[in-house]
Amino acid sequence: MTTGEQVVTINGRQVRLTNLQKVLWPEAGYTKAALIKYLLAVYPYMGPHLCQRPLVVTRWPDGICGKSFYQKNAPYHTPDWVETFTWESGEPERTIDYILCNNLETLVWLGNLACLEYHPWLSSIQQVNNPDFLIFDLDPSRPGSSAAVGEIALTLREILWKLGLEGYPKTSGATGMHIYVPLEAVYPYETVRKTAAFIASLVVAALPRIATTNRSVRQREGKVYIDYLQNARGQTICAPYSPRPLPGAPVSVPLTWEEVVNFTPRPYNIETAILRVNGVGDLFAPVLENRQSLKPVLSYLARKKVF
Repeated sequence: MTTGEQVVTINGRQVRLTNLQKVLWPEAGYTKAALIKYLLAVYPYMGPHLCQRPLVVTRWPDGICGKSFYQKNAPYHTPDWVETFTWESGEPERTIDYILCNNLETLVWLGNLACLEYHPWLSSIQQVNNPDFLIFDLDPSRPGSSAAVGEIALTLREILWKLGLEGYPKTSGATGMHIYVPLEAVYPYETVRKTAAFIASLVVAALPRIATTNRSVRQREGKVYIDYLQNARGQTICAPYSPRPLPGAPVSVPLTWEEVVNFTPRPYNIETAILRVNGVGDLFAPVLENRQSLKPVLSYLARKKVF
C-alpha cells in the first residue's frame, strides 16, 4: 500500500484511498499508507471499542505539522454504507449526524480522511444517556511526572477495590494515563460524574503532594490533574489503540497493572503497538464485559449525604 491512489474492496464495499504517500508524522516519516496499514491490523482489537458509539475524530489533512479540525458531523461525501446516528444538539435547528464506526471499511475510510484521533462517546446509541464506563484522565502538569502518574493510578486502583470496583489502565498516548471503570449502563451521566468526583477527592486526600482536581493549570502547582469532568454526555476521550497526532505516532495502549508500577507514557506507536497487541491480546476486553454496579458506592454516598 505505497502508491498514490488505490481502490480496495472490504466486505464487498469499495473504499477509495488517496495520497497514500502523504507524510502525516514527519519526524518519524510515517505516511497515510502506514496509518491505514495500522488501522487494518488493529481493527479486531480497536473495533469493539468504537462500535455503536457516536464518534468524534480529529483530522490532520497535511499531517501533524499542519492545521487540524474536529469533525462531529458526517461530511457531505460520506459513503451511503457508513452508518450514522442523528443527535439533537440542544441548539435551535441543530442536529449532528455522528459517524458510527461499526465495521472495518468505515475505519479505513476515516483513515483515508487523515483522521489521526478517534474519540467515541462513553455511552452507546442503545443507552445514549447512560454511560457504560466511568473514566479518570491523569494529566501531568509538567514533564518528568511519570512516576507520580503511576503512583496516583495505583492509589486509585486501591480505592476502587475498596469500593468494590475494578479499573483498567491505558496510556493516553501523550503524557498521561486513562483509567476506565466499566459500569452497568443504568446510571445517568450526572450520577456517574458525581461518583467520579467523589473518588477523585479520595485520591487527592491520600496524595495531596502530587494530585489535584483543580482545573486551573496555574493553581495545580506542578501536580497531576485528575480529570473526572469527561464523564458527561457528549464528552469524549481517545479510544484504546487510537493513534495520537504527536511526534513518533504514539498510540493509546492498554496496560497491565504491573506495567503501571514503572509507567512510561509513550511506549508504543503505530508500528510497534500491533506487535504488542498480537502478543497479549486486548487487555481492554473486560471494559466491554465486566459491567459493574455502583449500588454499594451510591448507598454509602446517600448515607453520608454527599449528594
